[in-house]
Order: sequence, then structure tokens, then C-alpha cells
Amino acid sequence: MSHLSQRPADPVVGRALPHESAALHVTGAALYTDDLVGRTAAVLHAHPVQSPHAHARVTDLRIAAALEVPGVVRVLTGADVPGVNDAGVRHDEPLFPTEVMFHGHAVCWVLGETLEAARLGAAAVEVDYEPLPSIITVREAIEAQSFQGAQPVMVRGDVEAGFARAAHVFSGEIEFAGQEHFYLETHASIAQVDENGQIFIQSSTQHPSETQEIVAHVLGVPSHAVTVQCLRMGGGFGGKEMQPHGFAAIAALGATLTGRPVRLRLSRTQDLTMTGKRHGFHASWRVGFADDGRIEALDATLTSDGGWSLDLSEPVLARALCHVDNAYWIPEVRVHGRIAKTHKTSQTAFRGFGGPQGMLVIEDLLSRCAPRLGLDPGDLRRRNFYAAGQATPYGQVVRHPERMEVTWQAVLDGADIASRQAEVAEFNRTHEDVKRGLALTPVKFGISFNLTAFNQAGALVHVYKDGSVLINHGGTEMGQGLHTKMLQVAATTLGLPLERIRLAPTRTDKVPNTSATAASSGADLNGGAVKDACEQITERLAQVAAARLGVPAESIHFHDGMARSSHPLEGADSAGTRSISWEDLVVAAYFDRVQLFAAGYYRTEGLHWDSAIFQGSPFKYFAYGAAAAEVEVDGFTGAYRTRRVDIVHDVGDSLSPLIDIGQIEGGFVQGAGWLTLEDLRWDESDRASRGRLATQAASTYKLPSFSEMPEDFRVSLLEHAHEEGVVYGSKAVGEPPLMLAFSVREALREAAAAFGPAGTSVHLASPATPEAVYWAIEQARSGGDTTVLEEASARDGDVVDGREPDGARRDGAPARLPLASPSHGIPSDVERGTYPADARVRR
Repeated sequence: MSHLSQRPADPVVGRALPHESAALHVTGAALYTDDLVGRTAAVLHAHPVQSPHAHARVTDLRIAAALEVPGVVRVLTGADVPGVNDAGVRHDEPLFPTEVMFHGHAVCWVLGETLEAARLGAAAVEVDYEPLPSIITVREAIEAQSFQGAQPVMVRGDVEAGFARAAHVFSGEIEFAGQEHFYLETHASIAQVDENGQIFIQSSTQHPSETQEIVAHVLGVPSHAVTVQCLRMGGGFGGKEMQPHGFAAIAALGATLTGRPVRLRLSRTQDLTMTGKRHGFHASWRVGFADDGRIEALDATLTSDGGWSLDLSEPVLARALCHVDNAYWIPEVRVHGRIAKTHKTSQTAFRGFGGPQGMLVIEDLLSRCAPRLGLDPGDLRRRNFYAAGQATPYGQVVRHPERMEVTWQAVLDGADIASRQAEVAEFNRTHEDVKRGLALTPVKFGISFNLTAFNQAGALVHVYKDGSVLINHGGTEMGQGLHTKMLQVAATTLGLPLERIRLAPTRTDKVPNTSATAASSGADLNGGAVKDACEQITERLAQVAAARLGVPAESIHFHDGMARSSHPLEGADSAGTRSISWEDLVVAAYFDRVQLFAAGYYRTEGLHWDSAIFQGSPFKYFAYGAAAAEVEVDGFTGAYRTRRVDIVHDVGDSLSPLIDIGQIEGGFVQGAGWLTLEDLRWDESDRASRGRLATQAASTYKLPSFSEMPEDFRVSLLEHAHEEGVVYGSKAVGEPPLMLAFSVREALREAAAAFGPAGTSVHLASPATPEAVYWAIEQARSGGDTTVLEEASARDGDVVDGREPDGARRDGAPARLPLASPSHGIPSDVERGTYPADARVRR
């Protein structure tokens, strides 16, 4: 067992403790960025002037009228930027644009004594626009060949040979929507400038170091002139990894120019219309199966909706490709990726970071193909699980694949799946207008940043003369419990009670060059750094204790506020050891002039990645999980309820079980929201409002609530799951549970299919809103999914789905499969069963 993963006896890690700020959260005493406004004198407020066009050229900007509005202090424009007029790491996001790229794009900002004054000033700004053609949907981008960034290809083996040996070849498409982060706290920054010109920014950011860098280059100053602090966030989910930088830069620019603190906090509508979301995707695929249902080959093209700029779209796409296999061995693979450039908000990181989108492609096609293969979807999934020695399509050997099988079996046994499947079948036989569905789905999710350089972290630990301890680390707290885990790691390593340790807010002048708190790696990276810093201190203190006790330093260990020697000597205490209290030892060390602080550092070992050939081992390990969901669907409306969910998830040896279970529950519910409820709608018409986000509030954008929670929700952690080479044997928990929600979507598909004859396959739009479920039910009643075609039968000259196999159009062009826009849940004529679909023939 490695030193990093080994736990001492009776550690503080592993104890079921509440979140360190739980009492502050529930009493309203917890401070967030915008709460500091009332504690700051002479604050100015910022308000944007937003474009009413999806794509237009700014031909004139007149601010004189705004300056006449009482309370308006200044209008910030591009002419005020002393450094670089750009807020993106790819230099493709002008802070003050001359060409607006989405409906709601800010062209300038007004500073006022009050927010109302700033709002009225923004309304008085006069802007002339020259409207330009816009691209709103992914399909429009594909047709226009509007792409941006890299177009990676992941290849393994001979795909055509795999199709040649396959007994069944299917092809189809899927398009699915993005997701709004809808964190409780919207984007917020407060900037101040001191007498020396030093800029201090309080920001709700997951990446303080990058916020610091962007602000510095906008202002034209070195990074050491900018300090960014993140107290805590009221949710982030990836939406505050890249997006806060521009807002912080506006506040910092305003503070620099006026000499007064500037507060920028977006309203909910502004946050929804100005910031990025989860990437929606379109995917076309072709898959081959052997007679026994084993996958032989997969050929797919994934197109993400990147919005108007790159942001994090390239790494999101890379992770989508890396997770298109999910938990399944696919011997021959070819997957193309590309990023659509559309005139919408710049889509960004969101919990899972492309992984859920890649997994959805394989999970959807398995469920659509299983009935055509005569197999239960769960059986089809299980027989394709990875086995020992097999590697992913990008070349990384899958470590501990047996955990997927163990986790799957634990759900089967613990949830009594066999008997419940029989109960569901009996219920469906005796109920004509209400049906139930029960589905199991797996998760295999890689943990680490794809970009190897990001897999490092730092920490600073201070021990004061009274024995109290202060910790700084590079991770940010957004409610996920990272600080709680870091306190437990420090307490375990130092051998102290938790009450002796305090954790300070994340600041760039304490720990520099930090990576974003993202990729589910916060505890792995920062935990390793905190442990390293604490061990440097205990190594020094062990020397002091050894000298005081007259024992070898290597015999000293720290536990429960004492330094004890395992070396038996005369004068030992009742436990048979010599000891000294932590407080006495610290004082002794001070007078011996022993350093009582340390900077810790950690880098994840064993990682390598070549993005040019899309090969390597980008992940430290894989997290596994399995979920079973049971739903009940109304055949008249498509309305449904989730009756029961059973989850078994692998978090290694948990650092903090209560935190981990909470993350699993929350991730699952957020995933269910993406897949079944949250329906982003942009105006796709040719009216002046084209490109406007129609779902601008909680009244039009439906979020999961208590009524959507499973009536019976059972979560357990996989036992005997120690992960070697990770801090105290733990595993990440932030992102993987979100994908357990695939079980709900597939259960809805099973229930909808039950309205048709046995063996019916249905296409289910995503999000699977009641409307979408209703149309899936109508498919089942009308003969099932006609958008997935079995090419092997067509090749042999057989009739496919009641149609002739020749799918070529009269003009000789290959047929295009009709497909509804799943983001709207409205079926095409084919899905309604009204008109026959063309068949696509394998050449």
C-alpha cells in the first residue's frame, strides 16, 4: 500500500461528519460574495447594455444620454481598456465587442451609485446595429459547415472489418439539449483598488488563478498586482470555471478607473441570457453486433454546440469522445468530433464535462438496438462490460473492471431486480393506460483533467504557537464539501481533533497557480497537497518530540492531540508509551527555532496524453457506479413519477461518507433534471427575436424539485473499494453520479415501449419531458422506432420495418434519416408513424 493511500488507526477521514458550513447555510449566516457589499463603503454598481440581436455589427455607440441620468458615474467601453480587450483564454471573447455574437451580448457597462441608477443609465445608452445572418441550431451549423476549434478523431482497430464480421448493423441519430447550471448564487464580483494600485477582487469563481490572469491582462498589469479571493460559492457545477473572468475584469476595470469599489452581480435573467450552459450535442452513429449481442464496431460523429466562442468546448468534446464507450468494450472504434459555432451563449463546463454527452450516445443506441437483437437492455449492457486487460479506445488500460460487475450485481441483489421485473410485467399486463418501466445502467468515469498540466495542486499550512492550525489550499468550496474533506485530511495527518483546525478562504496570494476546482479532482489534488504540507510539519515535530522523549524519531506518531512513541522505555505512560501533548510540542519546537509552517504540493503521477493522436492515459483511475430506476407513466399525458431508485457507487475508501452520499444524491437528481425536465429553448424563427433565450426564468425553465425526487431513494457506497495511490484510498465523487440518472431515462423508455407489443423499440427525445414521453408512447402504439435501421437486413434484400430497403433519394443522394428535434420533444412524422422513413443501405 502506498504512503499516500495508507490510513492510520482511528483516522478522522472516513467519519460521517456534516458539511463544515452546514449550520451557516441553514441559518443564513454563511457569507457569499454579494453579501460583502453591505460591508464595503461607497460601492458602485454595474449594469450591462445587452444586444437585442443574435448576430450584428455595432455601428455606433452613444453614451452621452446615460451620463445625464442621475446617479450614473461612468460608462465603460472598449476605449477604457488599458490592456487586452478580451476575457477568454483563447483570445476569442472581446470584453467590449464591436460584433455581437448572441442575443443578450453586453456591448458596454454602466456604473451607478445604485443598481437602479445603473439600470436606467444602461437603458439610456444608444446603440446602432447592423443585423447579420445568424446560426442558432446545431443542424443549421452542420448544414452551413460552421465549426470552430479542433476536430479530433479517436480510432482503434479496423472499423470496416468489424462491420464486415458483425451479424447485425444498425444506424441512427440522436440530438439532445444542453442544461442551465441554475446555481442559487448568480455570478458576482466585487473589486477594490488600494493606495498602491493593487487590485483585490472577491469573486464567485471556481478558478481564482485564471480569474487573476484574465483581469491582469485586461488591465495590462502583472499577475502579482491582482489578488482574487473566493469565500464560497452558492453552487458552481462548472458554470463558474471560465465564465466569471470577464465579470471580474469589468468590476476591476471600473474600480481602477473610478477609484471606488465596484460590484457586479447578475440578475437571474441576466445570468441565464449571458452565460454558457452544458453543450447540446448531435450524434450520428453506426454500430455492429455479433449474434450474441457483443459490440463488434462503432462509427460515430459527435457535434457539440459550442456557441459563439471556444471557451472550454475543445476539452469538453475530448472528454465526450473519451467516454463514448462508458463501461463497454468496443474492439473497433472510429469517432469523429467537431464543435459547431452558433450565435448563442458560449457553452462551457458543466458537471461531467462532456462525459455525460458521450455516454448518452452509447446508452441510447444500446436501448434502441436491444429489442431488435431480442435481448433485454440490461443483459445487452452487462455482456459488453470491460474485462481485465482490456483498454479504452484511446489506449488506457481499464483498472479494476471487476468493480463494474460487482457494483452491477450489488444493485441486482440489493434492489431485488428479478422479482420486481416480474411485478412490473404483471402490472403492465393488467393496466392498459398506465405502464411501469424498470431499467439498470452503469457508469465508468475517468478522473483527472485531460490536460496533464492541470493535475497539480498546492497548500499552505500554518501552526501557531498555541497549537491551532490554519489551512489554505487551492480548491474552492461551492457546497460540495471539499473544505470538509480537507479539514478531515489535515486532522488525520496531524493527529489532531477537528476543532483545532481552521480553513481559510481560497486566495491567489496564499496558494498561486492553482487549477480549477473541477474534473472531480478537487479532493484528490488538494488533499494530496494538504497531506504533504502536514507531513512536512509532523516530520519536523517528530524530531523535536524524539529529542524530548529520548526515543528514535521514526517511533513517533501523532494521534488525538498527542505525540507518542511506540518505543517502549522506562517512564512510559499507562499505555506503555512516552508522550507529549501537541501544544507543549509546538511551544518546544518554536523555542528550538523549528519551522511551524509548510507549503505542500501534489502532482498526479502516471498521466500522459497526446491530443494530436488522441491516445494516452489521461485518467488516474475510473469511478464506477450502477443505478436501477423504476418509473410509472400515464398513457394519456406522458406524465410520470419515479417510484424507486437504487444506487451503488464506488468512492473508494470514502474521506467523508455523509458528504459523498449527498453528492451522489444531488448528482443523480441534477442528471435526472438534464435528461427529463430541463428544456432550453431558443427562438429559432426568422423574427427580430431570433436567437433569444425563451426560457429565462424558473417559471419557464423547469428544475427538479421535491416532487421529482424518487419516492424511495436508496444509496449505498461500494464496500472494499480502496484505491491505491490516491489520498487515503479515496475516489472522486463530484461528477460520476450525475450519469447514474441514465437509469431514469431508460426506465421511461421501457415504460413507453410497454404501450406497444413485446419487443418494441422506441426513440425517446432528450430531455424526456412528459410531452416527449407521450410521443414515444405514440411510437410504441404505431409500431415503434423507425429511425434506427438494420443495415444487415437491407444488405440482404429483406424488407426493413415494412419498407423496401432501397433508401436512396430520387436525386441519387443518400437518404437522411428524419429525426425530431429532441430539445423540443416534438416528433417528426416518422416518429408519429404517419409516413414511412427512408432506409439507409450499407454500401
